[in-house]
Amino acid sequence: MTTEFIDIGSNLTHESFDADRQAVLERALEAGVVHQVVTGADLASSRAAAALARAHPNRLSSTAGVHPHHAAAFDPSIRAEIRELLAAPEVVAAGECGLDYFRDLSPRAAQRAAFIAQLELAIEARKPAFLHQRDAHEDFVAILGDYAARLAGGVAHCFTGGRAELDAYLELGLFVGVTGWICDERRGGALREAAPWIPADRLLLETDAPYLLPRDLKPKPRSRRNEPAFLPQIAHAVAGLRGESLESLGRSTTENARRFFAL
Repeated sequence: MTTEFIDIGSNLTHESFDADRQAVLERALEAGVVHQVVTGADLASSRAAAALARAHPNRLSSTAGVHPHHAAAFDPSIRAEIRELLAAPEVVAAGECGLDYFRDLSPRAAQRAAFIAQLELAIEARKPAFLHQRDAHEDFVAILGDYAARLAGGVAHCFTGGRAELDAYLELGLFVGVTGWICDERRGGALREAAPWIPADRLLLETDAPYLLPRDLKPKPRSRRNEPAFLPQIAHAVAGLRGESLESLGRSTTENARRFFAL
């Protein structure tokens, strides 16, 4: 029997999937990926993700939010539309939201304001937060510290940090999402060292497709596009680093995802 997995972060509305989205869904299912949470990164993709989830109710759910790259555009009308999306049953989390000081595509003050607004929306909707942080750890933790106790959970999406960041997130009650970053021996060292220390009941798996194609995938796809069918490759790497079987990891992470997102 194929081990079952849930991909908690796939960008299925991305244009790279426009030509073969149904085939991508079928390949994922064949690989044992029984459910996906489709990420909303701005208003348009949040709407599209919700529509996709409605069209595939047993296999897809979605998030609704504004990524920090787009925080400068966050205004009362967008806030109202995100609130409306979060009321839908297929929308299971607020976000992707957070801080990104690596690229600074929106002013940092705007990023912080949009982040706080979306944490408030998550609390109001009683749904967890799907969180992004890059090169902004101190501000991210400081803001979350004011809201974490009232959140219906939060997940550090695409976690790439080491033990210190991990400990700070666990202290805040966060779950931890691991991507194909862990398959990259060149830049995934800190994450590979931290992986065994993620509590089994806080670990979640994600591809972040079409980004972050696992570097150790064999044979390498002709396209550099990542897709949810490659989630077992990530699971294999995580299981190896944690010294557990693929089946055990599949069971625990699937159970965690169902509990976290109320699937």
